[in-house]
Amino acid sequence: MSNPTFERRTLGRPAQHKNEQQDLKSAVWMTLPAFLGLLFFIVLPFLLAVVFSFSNQRLMSPNPTEFVGLRNYDRLLSVRMIPIPAEKDSAGQIMLDENGQPTYPRTRTILRAKPALEEFKELQTFNLFGGRYALIAKDALFWMGMLNILKFTLMVVPLQCGVALLLAVLINQKLPGMTFFRTVFFSPVVTSMVVISIVWTFLYDRQVGLINQILSTVTFGHFTPIDWLGDPQVALLSIVIMSAWQGMGFQMVIFLAGLQSISEELYEAAELDGASTLQKFLFITWPGLRNTTRFVLTTTTIGALGLFTQVDVMTQGGPNNSTLTVMMHAVRSGYQEQDIAYGSTISVVLFVMVLGIALVQRRLSMGGQKWA
Repeated sequence: MSNPTFERRTLGRPAQHKNEQQDLKSAVWMTLPAFLGLLFFIVLPFLLAVVFSFSNQRLMSPNPTEFVGLRNYDRLLSVRMIPIPAEKDSAGQIMLDENGQPTYPRTRTILRAKPALEEFKELQTFNLFGGRYALIAKDALFWMGMLNILKFTLMVVPLQCGVALLLAVLINQKLPGMTFFRTVFFSPVVTSMVVISIVWTFLYDRQVGLINQILSTVTFGHFTPIDWLGDPQVALLSIVIMSAWQGMGFQMVIFLAGLQSISEELYEAAELDGASTLQKFLFITWPGLRNTTRFVLTTTTIGALGLFTQVDVMTQGGPNNSTLTVMMHAVRSGYQEQDIAYGSTISVVLFVMVLGIALVQRRLSMGGQKWA
């Protein structure tokens, strides 16, 4: 007498194996477009950028491409600090200005006097331990752009994420009309950044801009109009405000999804224990959003470090390079100056920097936990 169970298992294995093969084929076909897209539009261009960074490749040049080793990286990353001696008269005495302070020559004069430093340009001068020093670099624009995007990231990430979390908490309330506000807050995300940048350029206009007009009205005419995009002191801050406004809708949706994943039973138990609203946020909501916060901080930081479109439309890196970014410097070098090799070098360094910052940020946000 045969065993029915054994027969069913024996007969079922080929069918199960066939189903698994079909599932595998379906999975491969469904992931193939995304895989090819990543391969041809991200992986291969990055590998080509790494190859070009070791050459003198240009867009249009009659000369053949040559291997130049680390010359592009040396040009990009060379930074030095040199002392600037005080000027002395013919008797060897230090020359003083009308305030009794030593006078110093221009950094450019010192650089021209030393052939080894002729490729360097001044980044910043500062006083240290009673002496004057100058920070010089072969590519001063790259380091200016690096400083600008670091300042931009430090300002926009907490502003954008903080406002997004606040909006998510507000629209998570069970009140009428919340769907309308969700749509309104998210609408800038799906609008073209170029269009938004043009609109905000008009809003920031010193003479007829709506922002200056509102501030002048609420202060009864005592407010002095600000040249938001023409003043080096506030140009980057203006772009920070616009960028935070445009992108906070995306983080708001992510935070909202995280809030709705927290069990209502935890809040009910906290209410029975007499917890206040602040205590419920600190001990239930915030811990429940830990993974969501990591994701939001990481994606926002990566997006901030790649700042380009709004700067290109609103200020073109000015005034006085106060809004210049590394990405803009790479595009200018690669396309406007047709130096593909150097533009690729900037892109590779930016990629490594973004990757390092993202890993450090993830490590810090996870505390003592193991990496997922």
